[in-house]
Amino acid sequence: MVKRIKLRTLFIGGCITLFFLVLVVRVFWIQVMQNDFWHEKAVNLWAHTSVIKAKRGTIEDRNGSVLASDVPAYTVVVNPQVIAEKGIGEEVIKGLHDLLGKPEAELKKLVEAKDDSGNYLKNREIRNEGWKIDKELADKVREFNKELEEKYSTLETGIGLITEQKRYYPKDSLAAHILGYTNRDGEAIMGLESYFNKQLQGTNGKLYYQSDGKGIKLPDSQDTYQPAVNGSNIKLTIDSTIQRYIEEAMQKAYDQYKPKSMTVIAADPNTMEILGLANLPTFNPNEFWKYAGDQENFLNHAIKSIYEPGSTFKIVTLAGAVEENLFNPEATFKSGSIRIKGYSQPLHDINRAGWGEISFLEGVKRSSNVAFVKLGFEMLGQDRLMQYIHDFGFEEQTGIDLPGEVSGRVTPKYSVEYATLAYGHGKVQVTPIEQLTAVAAIANGGKLMVPHVIKEISDPNTGKTAVTEPEIVRQVISEESARETGSYLEQVVSDQSIGTGKHAYIEGYRVAGKTGTAIKVEGQDYVKSKVLVSFIGYAPVNDPKIAVIVIIDEPNVEVGGGTAAAPVFKEIVSQSLQYMGVPKTALGTGTSTKVNKTAPAQRSTPDLEGKSVKEARELLLDQGYDFEAVGSGSSVVSQYPEAGTLLASGQRIYLLSQQGDQASIPDLKGQSLRDALEVLNLLKVQISVEGEGYVTEQTESTSNGKKLVQLKLSPLNEYGEDIPVAPAGEETEDTGDSGE
Repeated sequence: MVKRIKLRTLFIGGCITLFFLVLVVRVFWIQVMQNDFWHEKAVNLWAHTSVIKAKRGTIEDRNGSVLASDVPAYTVVVNPQVIAEKGIGEEVIKGLHDLLGKPEAELKKLVEAKDDSGNYLKNREIRNEGWKIDKELADKVREFNKELEEKYSTLETGIGLITEQKRYYPKDSLAAHILGYTNRDGEAIMGLESYFNKQLQGTNGKLYYQSDGKGIKLPDSQDTYQPAVNGSNIKLTIDSTIQRYIEEAMQKAYDQYKPKSMTVIAADPNTMEILGLANLPTFNPNEFWKYAGDQENFLNHAIKSIYEPGSTFKIVTLAGAVEENLFNPEATFKSGSIRIKGYSQPLHDINRAGWGEISFLEGVKRSSNVAFVKLGFEMLGQDRLMQYIHDFGFEEQTGIDLPGEVSGRVTPKYSVEYATLAYGHGKVQVTPIEQLTAVAAIANGGKLMVPHVIKEISDPNTGKTAVTEPEIVRQVISEESARETGSYLEQVVSDQSIGTGKHAYIEGYRVAGKTGTAIKVEGQDYVKSKVLVSFIGYAPVNDPKIAVIVIIDEPNVEVGGGTAAAPVFKEIVSQSLQYMGVPKTALGTGTSTKVNKTAPAQRSTPDLEGKSVKEARELLLDQGYDFEAVGSGSSVVSQYPEAGTLLASGQRIYLLSQQGDQASIPDLKGQSLRDALEVLNLLKVQISVEGEGYVTEQTESTSNGKKLVQLKLSPLNEYGEDIPVAPAGEETEDTGDSGE
């Protein structure tokens, strides 16, 4: 018995010893041999990473008005478990449906969502209707939640809001095709948002820290902080006011003619800064998903569509002929039709019978195809014509800083195709931005320049700003040839008898331009019922400030570029020049002997008192009067000059509506002293005058509690420019220039 007990004791002791030996070996293996492996695993369990979101850069117009920025957004979430416990599912579904517009059946699935085990889930986001909503709607959701809390005496109803960020476009569809948009996940989809995404989005930061299993930060946590790099801010060349003028004028024509599409681009021809660019149909980037069914809304025709230009292309032929000293405005030709060797059918003017024997200048005014065949095909010849087309940039991209630009195609093969090329038909297709860049070269003295929409990019992290400088591609024609070409294009507009561009005429401003009407091709045939009409031009001719192209694709009635597109140009340019403070000038003086203009007869002021400001504005714009509305009222209470007064060339009409406590003073620059005094007397303000001639400066101040307007006057030369006054004992320089 004793022996058996000893054996058992020895066995148990051996087992215990063996167990401890195994345990010691295991501990040694884990702590010593596998130390690195288990330490790394522990660190991974303790370590956490928190992402610090970078702020996406803002996009502003040239004047600092915000066009795109990040703003707080809110996502609605529901807790099915809490809602089920409170028994308020039906009320939650009904209330959120009324607020968010999401179908009740879809809300029911979210509110009653369960896992595979049949347990209610705890959090479900309401997409898309309740995803990243604005503050106004979020406040309504909070109010609804508060009503439920009070009704059921509870602090938790199962409805919550997650605060996030989203991209917001405060001017809605304004400049949409330039800006593009980001989707709800923050991904840049199109436009500048996509093209400059790397600069705009910045780089997210990170915070590395250590915590225990409950997420509480460890006392000896070894933190690593990597700060976020915020995105750069972009300032555009776009002017929101001019952009609005463009879009409003376009919408009127779009409603009237119901075309397939419309495109307008405006630029400063001296720098090729794009002042405005728009297409119709368009979209609102704040609600991009509503247009998903029609991609036409997102297409930027200004840089992505090519078309047969028609007669606006004649500008290139005319410029080349002038540069080569081949254009004699007084020389004559037989209009109507012309035959090309080797081609059986003659080429015709739009008036097939022609206008008889006419001068080449009249041919330009009437947009005679025969005139331009003679200039481009017979005088310039195929090689020189093609060289000028290339030099004006029609076979290459302009290099505009927008995504997706395509280049035009010029592919003539036979003699007749070179002949029709001279007047913009046949084997030639261009983009709107190519056309505008080419006409800007005429306006700015012969320089082909790179168009751009980015004015500057600022890095908020370093404070550095990169400014886009104007870039000249090449000198296409001489400054003298550009000026002469512009003088002929001016007569296309100013000759109110035969000029095809007469509907673009703006009282008080010298406008140069060209109309275009191109029949569209389907397959191999021209379809006369489908046309693309356009107008391209710039103003003022003597000191160009703005160049504009207007394209209307497939209007629903039979119209030409002069009838449909020119009035759109006129409305945009007349408003823009006034907004830019460009003074009016007297027309028909100081021009070259080669210019034979016919200005409109003197007109009288219409009776506008009692009309609404909107009605008066539309009437004056439609009839081509220069005007300015003063005051904040809705109807015209007085006007200057009075109804029936004969207007001097360039004289402005002032419409006065109800004034507030502080009278708003109109821009009087360029006006005569008499007109300025009449308007200011109507506004009952004090006036101070310095100098003689026309108003060149005006300042406002207060004197004895009343508004004081100080006017500085200077004589104007025949071009509407200030004449410098020489100091005593000096003389002004006489350049000997007889005019343009």
